Amino acid sequence: MKKVEALIEPFKLQEVQDALRELGIDWMTVCEVKGFGRQNRHTEIYRGSECTVDYLPKVKIDLVVTDQAAEQVVRIIIQAAHTGKTDGGKVFISEVETIQIRSGGKVEVTV
Repeated sequence: MKKVEALIEPFKLQEVQDALRELGIDWMTVCEVKGFGRQNRHTEIYRGSECTVDYLPKVKIDLVVTDQAAEQVVRIIIQAAHTGKTDGGKVFISEVETIQIRSGGKVEVTV
């Protein structure tokens, strides 16, 4: 199984969610996060005052899918979340083993 983690722009969340639902994925974990990368610090005007912004808001999506579905899931996320901007997001893929807390047994994912 694969864990797919995507950091995307918050305004792209609904688009990504809708695209994944079309694939048959109707569950995911979503967290609001902040981070920085190549864009580094920049200034914005807030209530008439200039302030330095160190971190930009992002949404982190976590999914666990079969090895076979991972490539298609990543492709869908990239298409739906694409902004063309430098800080548009990232996708991370890793091997994962899932264990059910209730039973202590391994869990097999079907999507």
